[in-house]
Parts: sequence; structure tokens; C-alpha cells
Amino acid sequence: MGKSTLFNKLVGERLSIISPKPQTTRNNILGIVTDENAQMLFLDTPGLLEEKYRLHAFMTKQIREALESADILLGIVDASNPDDTFDDEVQEAFARWNIPRVIVLNKVDLCSDERIKKLEHRVQEALDPQLILAVSATTGKNLPNLHKALVDTLPLGPQFYPEDMLAEQPERFFVAEFIREEVFNQLHQELPYAIAVVVEAFHEDRPKVYIQANIIVERNSQKGIVIGKGGRSLKAIGQHARKKVEAFLNRPVFLDLHVKVYENWRKKDGALRGFGYDI
Repeated sequence: MGKSTLFNKLVGERLSIISPKPQTTRNNILGIVTDENAQMLFLDTPGLLEEKYRLHAFMTKQIREALESADILLGIVDASNPDDTFDDEVQEAFARWNIPRVIVLNKVDLCSDERIKKLEHRVQEALDPQLILAVSATTGKNLPNLHKALVDTLPLGPQFYPEDMLAEQPERFFVAEFIREEVFNQLHQELPYAIAVVVEAFHEDRPKVYIQANIIVERNSQKGIVIGKGGRSLKAIGQHARKKVEAFLNRPVFLDLHVKVYENWRKKDGALRGFGYDI
């Protein structure tokens, strides 16, 4: 869909992790955009999903809390995906909230004009938004128009954050997210969904920032997969994650990764709270 990619482009900073797999985002990610005309607060939320674990209940709670505080509901449609549909859950969410609704047709650089027109008609009938904009997060097409449309639609209000502030979450949160992103990139099938990342140590008083983090899995068999033959998988996760963390912190980093088992953590409230998911 490109939801997190578009969020990062609108914010101007890589705050949300990106993966081709659905349901990568678990927490609401706040991105702050301030210019001479306005300050906008963007929340990248988890996607709508069927609840199978207590973790899913936390993700649903994140969506509800974001909607309760929102002034605009900005929905993203993957224009390049012919199978993208508007199920009952999506339509209900758009109908339930009495706030301006804006739909972005993303990835239009991969579509014909005819397909875009047909999709605009489908979206208008299914979701009845106040505005539909065709954009490309990859090429930047129409993003300035989207920015202006959002500023024009927002109600007047106070400035909540300093002009140079881009995010609200601490650095530890983003470090854990970059590691989790690499788990999604390096591993396959359903395993990344059974993984959490917890930063245990973060020491900046060294030539290289020392970060020790645990990758949490639910079973011993999963631990072996994450580590890989001769430690290859864990090494690849660490190498790629370290580069992202260094770019984010703008400092050299020593990243010390370990894999630990916590059985069925996605189903346990105590584990979820311990791993940073406030259920």
C-alpha cells in the first residue's frame, strides 16, 4: 500500500519502518511537520485487522485512539493493486467518524490515467471522501498539493511542539523499530510477526554508541531460524539495522543483538507491557 512510505515523505524523515509485508506497523508513530503556515501532526497507525492475539487488540486500540484525536482521516489506497478492495471494516471506519476524510491514491506512477479515473469513481462511491488525490510517494508526484490540501482542511489551533521537533518517541523506540524492520526484510513467511525487539542498553558515553537489544521469539525453533546457520541470519539483521541506526543517530554504533524465547508472548498482557505495548 505504501502507507508508511507516504508518511515518511510527508514528514521528511524516515520514522516509520517499511516492509512489503502487511501489518508491519504496530504502534502509532507521530511525525511533526512545521512550516511557515502551519504545524501538522501525522500519525501512522497499524492497519485494520482481524484480532487473533492480544497484540492485535493493542494494535486496534492504537487505531481507535488515533481516530479519536484526529482532525482529518487520511486513507491510502494502492492504485497499482487491482485486488485492493474496500471491505466492510474500512467502509465502517470511514462512515463512523464525523471528520473530513481524504483519500490518497498512491503509486499512480505505475497506473494508466484510465485506471486512476475508474479507481477515483470506485473510491467516491464506497467511501464518500471530501477529497481524492492521486499521488506517488516514490516520485513525489502531487505531494505538495496534498500538503496544501491538508493545511487548508485542518481547523485553526495552537502550535503544540517546537519548530525543530520531528518526533515524540525516544531514540530507543526507533532503534528497536529499525531492528524489527530488518527482521521483516531478512526473514520470510509468518515468523517476523512473532518477533518483538527490546532495547536493553543504550550507552552514548563511548566512541561508538553501544546498543544491546534482544530479539524476542515465541519458540525455540524460531530462535534457530533467526540466528541462522553459523549465525548468518542474525549477522545480516545486525549489519543492515546498524547502518540504519547510525544514519538516524548520525553517530557510529556498536549493535549487540541477542535472541531470546518468551513463549506465546503475543497472547500475554504482562509480556506485551514489558515489551512496550501498553495493552
